[in-house]
Amino acid sequence: MTEVLSPADVMSPAEALSAAEALSPAEAFARPRPDLRWLDATTILEQFALVTFDVDPVALATALPPGLEPEVRTLDDGRVRGFVSAVSFRDVDFRFAVAPWLRVSFFQTNYRAYVRGPDGRQAVHFFGTTLDSPLVGMPRYLWGMPWHPGRSSIESSWTDAGVCDEYRHRCAGRWGSADVSLTGSSEPLGRLDGFADAEDAAHILTHPLDGWFARPDGRLGRYGVWHPRMTLQLGTASVARYAVFEELGLVEAGAQPHSVLLTRAVEFDVLLPPRLHR
Repeated sequence: MTEVLSPADVMSPAEALSAAEALSPAEAFARPRPDLRWLDATTILEQFALVTFDVDPVALATALPPGLEPEVRTLDDGRVRGFVSAVSFRDVDFRFAVAPWLRVSFFQTNYRAYVRGPDGRQAVHFFGTTLDSPLVGMPRYLWGMPWHPGRSSIESSWTDAGVCDEYRHRCAGRWGSADVSLTGSSEPLGRLDGFADAEDAAHILTHPLDGWFARPDGRLGRYGVWHPRMTLQLGTASVARYAVFEELGLVEAGAQPHSVLLTRAVEFDVLLPPRLHR
């Protein structure tokens, strides 16, 4: 029998922070780049789009594995909301530290929710990832990560000033189909609805450095990432259809995103292998 949660059952940020001290925005942005070794990987994420939806926090809580709680904010209209996002990009020259000469490129989309982990720290939960590469089997079968094959394309055009004129993303697969059309602007990331200021928005939405996922055996896995602070431009969506969020009942078909953020490229490290949460 599925337990029905009320709004009072969803941990607030203040309650989550009481469990463990979280990194401040300044600390998170200043976290030093780790020395990469063995299976740690580095890549350039090109044609990067982060499309975020505000969602019912109670519905989001029921979609999360035990031990994770939604990160919530109060929007300007008074509604308390959680947040999920789809992050699409092309990995360019993805390589492991143990074999830096072996480089591959592919399209990828991560579907994630903004959460507080069992330690109370700000993080993301990965519902899953689509990868347009035979490498999709490695994280899935070695580490139980919820990665899925998906035939993907991203086409975008950018002005000399770095403004995204057009961004078109499609993915076809049994899991994680998507149909997305975005346009950028010259307006940088500022205060977004529900966030105190630009620092708060960037800290929560663009700079989570810890990720959680549910393994097939029901246990939680965890891994870390590192990237510099992103320089992002605000965008708009004419189409933003993501089957993952619609099938979870979190986002209605045709719903407008809370925010669209774009950048042409960002350097990214992934710290592997994942660890099991005790």
